[in-house]
Formats: sequence, structure tokens, C-alpha cells
Amino acid sequence: MSARLGVLIASYFEPELVRRIAAVDPRLDVVYEPDLLPAPRYAADHTGSPPRLDAAAQDRWARALAAAEVSLGFDWQAPAELPTRAPGLRWVQATSAGIGAFVRDAGLERTGITFTTAAGIHAVPLAEFAVLGALHFVKGVPALRARQAAHHWERFTTAQLAGRTVTVVGLGGIGRQVVASFAALGCRVLGVGRPGRAYDIGSVSGLHSTDDLDALLPHTDVLVVCTPLTPATEGLISATRIGLLKRGAIVVNIGRGPIVDEPALTAALRDGSLAGAALDVFETEPLPADSPLWELDNVLVSPHSAATVDTENAAITDLFCDNLRRYLDGRDLRNVYSRELGY
Repeated sequence: MSARLGVLIASYFEPELVRRIAAVDPRLDVVYEPDLLPAPRYAADHTGSPPRLDAAAQDRWARALAAAEVSLGFDWQAPAELPTRAPGLRWVQATSAGIGAFVRDAGLERTGITFTTAAGIHAVPLAEFAVLGALHFVKGVPALRARQAAHHWERFTTAQLAGRTVTVVGLGGIGRQVVASFAALGCRVLGVGRPGRAYDIGSVSGLHSTDDLDALLPHTDVLVVCTPLTPATEGLISATRIGLLKRGAIVVNIGRGPIVDEPALTAALRDGSLAGAALDVFETEPLPADSPLWELDNVLVSPHSAATVDTENAAITDLFCDNLRRYLDGRDLRNVYSRELGY
């Protein structure tokens, strides 16, 4: 590292958060030019609406990239060209946790750039969505909404989530929070991690590997998928495994769409084999207008937004500031992306 450290903020952050980043160390040369970045459409939007840059603005952006050793976010224009557009770039702090497919598709795995993820930032809101999804169907919210719309008053018997078996696939930061949340509600929680990996999770009722899924699914009332998408997890919840689920089970997917066989899931929801599904992620995003999932009363569709809360940027800033200090001190960074594992 040179005497000065060029830091590019490549995604929109509130001015007070930019000032916090700049205050980490006097050796930082922080470049933040929001008029060159996609404009956020909502709080903590790190995709945004791309601006149209004239020649002068394009030159400013090119010079900002060229001067960066560290970047908060990827180049929004041509991430695959980062090695040439930002030849001095050594580290990118991502604003999301699941960057494996993005890094592979952009060919960035073949570079020497270090990537760190936002793992852990989204654990609480995603766990809250998982609980919401389970309760939505256990408590019969779709039927209640239909009766309300019809102005129909009729007492009925509901069910309870406590005592049910919840199988959580993926035991990273998000999965551990999901386990703790369901355990706190009195559920029997089974944690499913990678084969050969040891986990220390006190609130789990049983620890298993993905090799055990076929034996666990027939006893599962709620299946929560929160593993990252890697070559090993793509298609993990196959048509066969959907068929093994306990009749009346609920599926919650807060991982990535391709982990679950979507046509098989749709068929099981249509024929009543499954009670419901709360889905924040899909095989194709945006979810196509002709997808049958839109029309099913036993499906809760969320547009890949369950992780995004109004405090997200502040939490990402906390992580980035800590990692900046570590980088300056020559210490290990938090949440380093593993090219071998894909997360």
C-alpha cells in the first residue's frame, strides 16, 4: 500500500456516511461523486437508475476508477473490465452477501482482486422475512384477507408455529439468525450445513449436512433455504426433494432462486401438496409477468427485497470502516470471498 490510499465509493451512500468513511484515517483519499452513479430508487438501493454521462463525466468516472486501490461497490458500467479500468484496484467491498454468481459471470475470479462481502448485514431482516413467511400460512392470512374482502365474519380454528419442525438449509450468518429466530418461537429447528463442516449453534435441535436432506424433508413443516448459490447448491432442492417434503409443508426461499426447482415447486403448490411458499428470490428476476407464481393464493411474492431495510447503508458503512482500518493495519479482512467455495 502506498502512503496515500485511494478509496472509491462506487454506489450511492448518504453524505454523512461518506464523511464517516473519510474520517477513518487521514491517509485516505476518498472519491465520491454521486452525479456519476446510478440514482437510488429507494433507500439502500445499490443498483439504481444509471445516469447518462457526457464525455466530460465519463472521463471523470474513468479517472476515479484508475485512481482507486479500494472500492466500495463494483463499477456499475463494466465490472468485467475492472482489471483494465482500475489497474491499481486491490480490494472491493461488496454491498451484498451473495456475490458468487456475479463474480463468476464477470470473470473476476481470474483476477488478483480481493473481494469482501456484506455477509451478516442482512441476517436479521431476512430472518424476520422467514418467520413472516411461515406465520403467513400457519395463521391463515390468505384466507383471512379473502374473508375480510368479502366482509364475511366466521370464527375458525387456527394453527400455531410453536412445536413445528423447521429445517434451515445454510448455516452462515443468515442461517444462524434464522435458526435463533425460529427457536425463540418454540420451534424444533434442524440446521443443515455443508458435509464435513463443523458448526457450533446452541439454539439448534439437530445438526445435519446436505447429505441428510432426503431423510429430513418428510418430517419438515417449514423449509427455509438460505444457502448461497454455488455449483454445489444449484438445484439442491430438486423436484425429487420437493416431493419428499411433508404434505402441507411451507417453503421459504431467501437464498437464490436456482437453488430450488421452481417448476416442481409451482406444481406442488398448485396441487396442494404444499401449504404455501414465501419467495424472495426466483429462477428468473424480475419474475416474468406470465409466471404462475403471481396468481397462486398460497404464494407470497417478494421482489428480492427482504434483505433491504432503511438502516442497511449505515450497517454496510460500519463493516467497511472496520475493514478499512484492518486493511490499513495489514490485518485480515472480514467476510473475504472464497473463490473455491463461491461465497
